[in-house]
Amino acid sequence: MFAEMLSLVDEGDLLVFNNTRVIPARLLGKKETGGQVEVLIERLLDTHTALAHVRASKAPKPGATLLLEDAVTVTVTGRQEALFELRFEHDTPALTLLEEYGHMPLPPYIDRPDETTDKERYQTVYNQKPGAVAAPTAGLHFDDAIMAALKQKGVNTAFVTLHVGAGTFQPVRVDNILEHKMHAEYAEVPQSVADAVIATKAAGKRVIAVGTTSVRSLESAAVAAEASDKAILPFYADTDIFIYPGFKFKVVDAMFTNFHLPESTLMMLISAFAGRDNVMEAYKQAIEKEYRFFSYGDSMFIEGAQSEDQSTRNIDVRE
Repeated sequence: MFAEMLSLVDEGDLLVFNNTRVIPARLLGKKETGGQVEVLIERLLDTHTALAHVRASKAPKPGATLLLEDAVTVTVTGRQEALFELRFEHDTPALTLLEEYGHMPLPPYIDRPDETTDKERYQTVYNQKPGAVAAPTAGLHFDDAIMAALKQKGVNTAFVTLHVGAGTFQPVRVDNILEHKMHAEYAEVPQSVADAVIATKAAGKRVIAVGTTSVRSLESAAVAAEASDKAILPFYADTDIFIYPGFKFKVVDAMFTNFHLPESTLMMLISAFAGRDNVMEAYKQAIEKEYRFFSYGDSMFIEGAQSEDQSTRNIDVRE
């Protein structure tokens, strides 16, 4: 049971969570011509505009109007590479319209329509800041009872924000990973979190990331601090950090993470942290024991001192 994770953390350790909230970002509807269209909001730019993926038999041009869910009217105002710029033609803020009419954007490998229960089930209990189109799934294992038990044990907690985009599901399609173009996502690492990281390190305790999004947030803040005399600084910006084998982790000492899709950047991240051989052995064990993979699946804990070959890292696989 996941509650056994309490035996893996110690008093004074710092668990860092991603407090993003998944928005009902998927809207179905029609173009003015009557053709079917599906919109997946990638990012809200302000109260009435957004960047989105648009699926249609023919890509809409700037100026085109889309009627979504028989209630929401948007105008295509431009395009940024694969994403379309949309303007919501309502006085009501776009986020409010999405909360009322939108569908939860379940991962592409979940082959069923979204259900009412997904609006809460596909959220962490500590979600706070709306903006993600995919859940930081390692956090789905933590319920209120576990959060209370962590506090009682003296384990410290901190919260970063990374609004997970649809690009998190995209595989690496190039032979040379250096040619892979990483998707950008907005991240926030507040001053309080940077201070907590520094204090934890000074006390000889561990910084434990809950999920790869927390890892990417913390390591982005560390990379941004390289020109300073600090190990980590506050961070409020887009990040397209691509962590693959050879990356030197500056902040994260251990992590909780789910089982990821093959050929994904997330698989490369955990391979960079634990070593590919260790990861493959853990996945082999998980398959043999019929663990669940991906978003609603089981979890693993990776810990240990970083070394050149990551051979000292330990992976604990739990249901």
